[in-house]
Amino acid sequence: MGPAPSGATGSLIALVGVFLPGILLVYGTLPFWDTLRSRPMAQAAMRGANAAVVGILGAALYDPVWTSAMVSPRDFVLALAGFLLLTVWKAPSRVVVILLAGAGTLSRLL
Repeated sequence: MGPAPSGATGSLIALVGVFLPGILLVYGTLPFWDTLRSRPMAQAAMRGANAAVVGILGAALYDPVWTSAMVSPRDFVLALAGFLLLTVWKAPSRVVVILLAGAGTLSRLL
């Protein structure tokens, strides 16, 4: 494939490039985190960042996932069942994924 580095070497370089900045940021701010977390302005900034993340995740759920995956009422029922399993009945996420994968496969076959 393409120019070098490719294959395993290229994927290792990509993996380091994606995760190393975040890891360095976490370890760099860790010694100051308790002090920073106790300041009211920092708390307000963190609340704002949390709200922004929720909004971005909601938008990401709607546009690529909801608009392309919910093509029938059956799909909506499966998504609702998964949500209820996770929130109401507190089922482990791996169990919900396995159940919904099986149910989705069966619903496409029928």
